[in-house]
Amino acid sequence: MKKTSMNIPNTLSIIRCLLVPAFVATLLFMRDMGIWGFIVPALVYIITGLTDMLDGKIARKYNLVTDFGKFIDPLADKFMVLSSMIAILVWMLLRNQTTLAIVFVWVVLIILLRELGVTSLRLVVAGKSGIVVAASILGKIKTVSQMVGTVAIIVEPVFPMLIKHEIVSFVCDNHILSYVFMAVMAFTTLFSGLDYLKAYLPYIDSNK
Repeated sequence: MKKTSMNIPNTLSIIRCLLVPAFVATLLFMRDMGIWGFIVPALVYIITGLTDMLDGKIARKYNLVTDFGKFIDPLADKFMVLSSMIAILVWMLLRNQTTLAIVFVWVVLIILLRELGVTSLRLVVAGKSGIVVAASILGKIKTVSQMVGTVAIIVEPVFPMLIKHEIVSFVCDNHILSYVFMAVMAFTTLFSGLDYLKAYLPYIDSNK
């Protein structure tokens, strides 16, 4: 019986899958615990994001790419992105931030459609022509913007607690920082998705 390779990259992917429920739990159940209710889930999410950045780099650098890694890494990525977006949406609603949540719904929708579209494109192109749809620079920028934006949205309420200033209070109380990062997340996600379509759609024959 062939054993599943559990090298460092695969282990990091497994850890990422386990950290996602931890992030969701700390975000939702610690929301009334003052400053720690924002810092703890943000730290968990940062650690989760670091595993995403490290596993692929280690796998490529040390030639540790495995079939299991090809399966679990993208699965962990989608699990992290979609779960965190839905959790933040629920978190906003529980904190009675209805307007912010309504705007964020559109960001989540763009991210969801982009992930489904690119994943489907990868499968079809790889199946028909054997071409591996590699992550582009725009895709990496999208990932960074989502990670940074997610952390910024979570920790925005912390700034008025640490910095007693009228401008800081005005910006954070009106969620200006969150709106800015949501716009960046939506733009980079949409633009990177269109870039993938432009690059690989010609490989798909609509008559077959």
